[in-house]
Amino acid sequence: MMQQKIIVFVWLMMAATEIFAQSDELTPYNRGRFQYDETSFYAETKQVNQFFRRFNGEENLRGARTATDDPQYRDADLRRRYINGLFDEQSDNLPPMLKRAFVADVTGDDPKFLDFHGGEWFGEATVRFTRNGKEVFLTLFMQLVPDNLGSKWVIDEVKHYPYDYLYHRDDKSPSRFLHPLSHELDFMNLDRVFASEEHIGDYFKKGFAPDKLSIFLYELRNGTLKFNYVSGLKFHFFQLDGWYFEISEFNRPGNNRGWLISNLIRLEEGQQESLKNFIYNLD
Repeated sequence: MMQQKIIVFVWLMMAATEIFAQSDELTPYNRGRFQYDETSFYAETKQVNQFFRRFNGEENLRGARTATDDPQYRDADLRRRYINGLFDEQSDNLPPMLKRAFVADVTGDDPKFLDFHGGEWFGEATVRFTRNGKEVFLTLFMQLVPDNLGSKWVIDEVKHYPYDYLYHRDDKSPSRFLHPLSHELDFMNLDRVFASEEHIGDYFKKGFAPDKLSIFLYELRNGTLKFNYVSGLKFHFFQLDGWYFEISEFNRPGNNRGWLISNLIRLEEGQQESLKNFIYNLD
């Protein structure tokens, strides 16, 4: 009797081991039990680098990279399947017709691919600082640039309301100038210049524009600004001829999450530079 119990116990352990060994496969046994979790895991685009690979069709449907000699590497059908899953399904900026046109263009007879080191894409980080005890948010534009044999991210520009509107020349008031004989007064009339507040820049040289990065650096160096954390991040892409798109990270239930295309615009001739200036607030 004891020997029979031992045999039954060993049989049960072997059966359990076989079941658990197969649990990472979509077998008929576990498909209904594990499909949601695994589908969610493989559907989520967890990293920006992974977004590049999926967009280019350089990753299989289980999230593993494909070799360049693999028949599925950059396969058009695989790319269409992936790219259609890289859109934010809750966005109002992505009409179905526009998405179809985009997918058809980038996977067509003359396919378009993303190049991590190809330039024409940059990050936009919303960063929380403390200035004199008060919370403020600044936008930092991050650029990927070559560095020796590799690359690195640098702060390319800063957007912040007090910086952006620090000075705009008032061309309708030409009366603001220092008299050409001011030197005979030892420039004592500079008191009028320094009392001009928002118009003080009218006394500067023609073509003057504040260097916002220098102001930002000065506030950091003298301790006026204290870094807290990055509260938001998105990336702007101008790499694909005729298109602009933006990706943002979405943390939410379901499969449509991770790094997704949140905005898409078909660009006409000459629109690219205007859109860049709008994003950087340079207009």
